[in-house]
Amino acid sequence: MKHAAGTLLFIARFVILGLALAFLIGLFWPGSGERLRERVGFAPAAVTQAQPGQAGAAPASYADAVAAAAPSVVNIYANKIITEQALRMYDNPVLQQLFGGQPTTYQHREQTLGSGVIVSARGNDYVLTNNHVIANAADIQVLLYDGRIAKARLVGSDRETDLAVLKIDASNLPVIHMADPSQLRPGDVVLAIGNPFGLNQTVTMGIVSAIGRQLNSSSAEDFIQTDAAINLGNSGGALVNTQGQLVGINTLLIGKGQAANAEGIGFAIPVATATKVLDQLITTGHVVRGWLGADYAFVPVAADSGLPAAARGAQVIAVYSGGPAAQAGIKPRDILLRIGNDDILGPADLRRREASLKPGSQVQISGLRDGTPFQATVTLAQRPPMDGSLSSQP
Repeated sequence: MKHAAGTLLFIARFVILGLALAFLIGLFWPGSGERLRERVGFAPAAVTQAQPGQAGAAPASYADAVAAAAPSVVNIYANKIITEQALRMYDNPVLQQLFGGQPTTYQHREQTLGSGVIVSARGNDYVLTNNHVIANAADIQVLLYDGRIAKARLVGSDRETDLAVLKIDASNLPVIHMADPSQLRPGDVVLAIGNPFGLNQTVTMGIVSAIGRQLNSSSAEDFIQTDAAINLGNSGGALVNTQGQLVGINTLLIGKGQAANAEGIGFAIPVATATKVLDQLITTGHVVRGWLGADYAFVPVAADSGLPAAARGAQVIAVYSGGPAAQAGIKPRDILLRIGNDDILGPADLRRREASLKPGSQVQISGLRDGTPFQATVTLAQRPPMDGSLSSQP
């Protein structure tokens, strides 16, 4: 027993001595361990580094994406003639006291700052921007990335999507590359490039907060929500991914003046929507949308409704007098489940689907009326302007 204890004590002393020597060697001669392992044939373990684009990895810089996209982003200066009411006062103090002021009007020039993106369609180069940037403009000037200034003419505009298309007479225009719309996901890093407050070619970074946002219950369009900083002058500029490809056209910011203490809530028009509007504006100067002639809401789910908890479809809440739905016999409180061969996911989905159909075409609508299945064939009309002039029957 004593012999075994002595042997263990002897081994422990040498282990402690070895560890102490290893510590001193590592302290005064760092790297000697790796060299020793290489000499005896033991290669060091390879260190795997995450590559850009892999999950969990982010590039140290987005300069390449900015360099790819920025030359296609332009500054827009829209000059407008504003007419305002005023009172013209008499020069004579007595007349002024007796008669007061005389109503009159006066005009003054006002310049709107904005941004735009050079895109290609039908073999020509155009500039996409926001409708509110160039609305009622007397003349439009575009400042290109290389410092050239070009005069622009309006090809067409669409108030519902807040998009406008401009044509400029200039050569060698750098056209932006479009992203695949199906690849965009919440959480993706995006960059906003534009002309905020006249600060040329400003870049801000954020993420995609959400996609498919519905900002107007009567609109067929949806938006990308982002927390990338978007300020006055960014309107019409580019929202790009980390490859510098266009994912949206910046259009709207909800600020503290619009919603209590709101920060980092901006919106962009998806590139898929912008491309469709671009083609139609070039072809006809306006956007044509199909229209069923009804307003919708989410399907109400009650305990005794017989519908699943996550009921899809859309409930008709109003039918426009003389419209396609009224003529086809669709009534308020009908629940619409299918349009053509497609299931209806919700009110916004139905509005998008009807808007994409050609006016004059017929479509089969399937749904429930008081729990009983029904079908109706609707001949779509062209959607009228949503200005509140139409009357509906609740």
